[in-house]
Amino acid sequence: MRLGARAKINWSLDITGVREDGYHLLDMVMQPITLSDTLTLEATDGGAITLEVAGSGIEGIPADGRNLVVRAAEALRRACGVQQGARIRLEKRIPSGAGLGGGSSDAAAVLHGLNRLWGLGLSQERLEAIGLTLGADIPFCLRGGLCRVQGIGERLTSLGEGPVWPLVVVQPCMGLSTGAVYGAWRQRAQDMAIDTDALIGCLTAGELARLPVSPGNALEPVSRAMQPAIGEAVQALLDAGAVCAQMSGSGSAVYGVFADQNKAQEAVEALRLRWEKTYLCETCGKSMCICDDA
Repeated sequence: MRLGARAKINWSLDITGVREDGYHLLDMVMQPITLSDTLTLEATDGGAITLEVAGSGIEGIPADGRNLVVRAAEALRRACGVQQGARIRLEKRIPSGAGLGGGSSDAAAVLHGLNRLWGLGLSQERLEAIGLTLGADIPFCLRGGLCRVQGIGERLTSLGEGPVWPLVVVQPCMGLSTGAVYGAWRQRAQDMAIDTDALIGCLTAGELARLPVSPGNALEPVSRAMQPAIGEAVQALLDAGAVCAQMSGSGSAVYGVFADQNKAQEAVEALRLRWEKTYLCETCGKSMCICDDA
């Protein structure tokens, strides 16, 4: 089985509180994009889970139990008492440390694929519950579509497929540690006026012209302070004609939304001269797909 595991963007990211255990309470709007990794899954008779990682920019990505892909497969095995194993090949295209949910999307694809290969028949809700034990973004990456995600990632409100708009994604600097970014936010927590309901109205109506220039990401100011290139890339996208541009997740990737494909293509060609990791893609409805459609 070959699956395309798609990245995601945060249309918004608001922090509404911090639990006693240190987990941040979030209110986010997210949607998949067509930038994707590819996973090839094969069930095996032995109980071992093996992983091969290929692609560009994979330095530092482990191929053992530290990888979220292996952890997802092992969690599914434990949850269902599976005796089978799996051979997994991961071809990376989504940049790491980017706030694009690449690792979470890969883990979600493994849960979805092995659920089928091992004949487990688990429900979507059960898969999402297992995914949440591994990472806050995994339930969303299993569900896909335009979605409001609240709490620590467990409260999902589906909002339909979402708009399909041309997108340019840029990772202008090295990846950022999610933990370090949230730690920095706690040191200088600031209220940011994020009108999530109004944003959802724009997105569900598909009204690009009403989209705010910066829909709102509470982590962007601290990530910009850590890596000023993030702010430079946001401005470069706006200068290239993006209707809106902002950071995704905790960074370091940023994205710009364009009114048409030609303008997006021109922006990619110009920005790639400055930043190698510049990608042309679009927003979409499904978070995973058959590889040929990825």
